[in-house]
Amino acid sequence: MDRLIYTAMTGANAAEHRQAILANNLANANTNGFRAELSTYRSVPVRGDGSTTRVMALEATPGFLDLPGSPQRTGRAMDAMTTGNSWFAVQGRDGTEAYTRNGSFEVAPDGTLKTNNGLTVFSDGSAPITVPTGAEVTLGSDGTLSAKVGNQPSTGIGRLKLATPTADDPLQRGDDGLFRPASGAPMANDTNARLQLGVIEGSNVNAIETMVNMIQAARQFDTQTKLMTTAEADDRSAAQLLSMQG
Repeated sequence: MDRLIYTAMTGANAAEHRQAILANNLANANTNGFRAELSTYRSVPVRGDGSTTRVMALEATPGFLDLPGSPQRTGRAMDAMTTGNSWFAVQGRDGTEAYTRNGSFEVAPDGTLKTNNGLTVFSDGSAPITVPTGAEVTLGSDGTLSAKVGNQPSTGIGRLKLATPTADDPLQRGDDGLFRPASGAPMANDTNARLQLGVIEGSNVNAIETMVNMIQAARQFDTQTKLMTTAEADDRSAAQLLSMQG
């Protein structure tokens, strides 16, 4: 009986984990540049004496859906969407270089160029970009940034770092929602990368499909909990039969 309980328990845990992933995807259906996290089940045998016949269900995360989100035209001068598979380089909360597809930029009060969610944007030299006080910033299709103060001519202040991952060193999602190469080394600047201006990339989450999958995961969880209840009732009935005096 313990085999049924253990299998059902691990199945319920896996369904709960999948539900959490789906809920996070749905919550980010309107987040700029968000990539939907994928999930899958796999069977893992339990190791140890007397446990070789036990197999637990494990919810694994094979990666993310590497498809671009739908473009959303804003007409804003500091909004941009990368073409192809290039990514914007930013500074993660942990201080390391990371990558995002969120191309909505703004100038912080201290003059630092940041994304609209507060991440410092890196130049092609992997350094923060500083905008002169009171300057009007212009973004070019190749990622170059120009600043104009008053009636003075525009001057270049840097170029966005646009990086393209390779098959040998693919990107992996971090716990902070940003992406980094599997090797952990920063990617090189891609001089051929280009931007579509006045457009931001939306999330690639399909809200309807995600909601259907959440319903399916909830049903799977309910099925596993019913199996545990059934196993408990069967175990109780067996104990009563064994305790009867013949």
